[in-house]
Amino acid sequence: MNELFYVSAVSPSNIAIVKYWGKHGNQLPCNPSVSFTLSRCRTETGIHVFDGGAADGCKIRFFFEGRESEKFLGKIERFIEKNKDYFGFLNGLVLDIESSNTFPHSSGIASSASSMSALVLCLLKIEAKLKGEERIDLGKASFLSRLASGSASRSVFPVMALWGATPSVASSSDEYALPLDDIVAPVFKSYHDTILIVSNKEKKVSSSVGHSLMNGHPLAEKRYATARKNTERLIKALKDSDIDTFIEIAESEALQLHDMMATSTPPYRLMEDGTEKIIGSVRSFRKKTGIPLCFTLDAGPNVHLLYPDEFSSHIHDFINDELLQYCHENMYIDDVVLNTIE
Repeated sequence: MNELFYVSAVSPSNIAIVKYWGKHGNQLPCNPSVSFTLSRCRTETGIHVFDGGAADGCKIRFFFEGRESEKFLGKIERFIEKNKDYFGFLNGLVLDIESSNTFPHSSGIASSASSMSALVLCLLKIEAKLKGEERIDLGKASFLSRLASGSASRSVFPVMALWGATPSVASSSDEYALPLDDIVAPVFKSYHDTILIVSNKEKKVSSSVGHSLMNGHPLAEKRYATARKNTERLIKALKDSDIDTFIEIAESEALQLHDMMATSTPPYRLMEDGTEKIIGSVRSFRKKTGIPLCFTLDAGPNVHLLYPDEFSSHIHDFINDELLQYCHENMYIDDVVLNTIE
């Protein structure tokens, strides 16, 4: 068995402003979603490529943060097998995959988005090397990333991305994401996302299970209609530098996401007491100071604080003085919107 070459990729996490929650068919969304692409919350993946695999498939070993992981290996193998029509170039190869995150996985910081998009980018780099090509198609990367994890489709683009057919955006599709950097006003391109780690434990209910519980949910259709309307409103706000509308949509979408969980059958709760206390403190701070700080949540207890760059110093004082008490071991991650893809 000889090593043929090595490929690597870095892919960021993202935080959705309009939330994707509920899917159908082969990883297709029930409503469009819009997200910021982050800089520092990311997955770094490398693949050593060897010959000597089976002619009708590939052999894989997977290491997460230095340790061999059967759990993640199974997910990767199922993804490649299910979508083998796109990955025929892997036949006859042996892949040693090494991956690590800069943030806690499975805690509601879209680790599947960064990890699966990083994997797909590496696989497409393998295909490119085998074909003697230098570039990969990010549109194809978004399409294939969606098949691995829906939100991963948005992580291959900088600044902001839209995933899901939206009447006002030409070429938008449920099958892949599109970059929105050309329409986003400068104030949003320098936004901060400070992630307060209320818990670094793995979620009690996975996002996959959460999506499945939207099937037959009594409020599902109303939720999807609201998300479609909010997508159009958010796109206009992003063009117009309309921070007030951005705040309204970000916070209502976060709370609606968790309302869907609370009204599922069976119901479940991913927010913790610290989450709710942070939300109350953020709203009080904004009302008292007029500083446009807002929150959003992903599918977990951790709180994303979103704000323009010019208010960074004031908000960090607020975090240190009032919010750290709700964070696990005073843990938080300072992130910013990613403006260029490596």
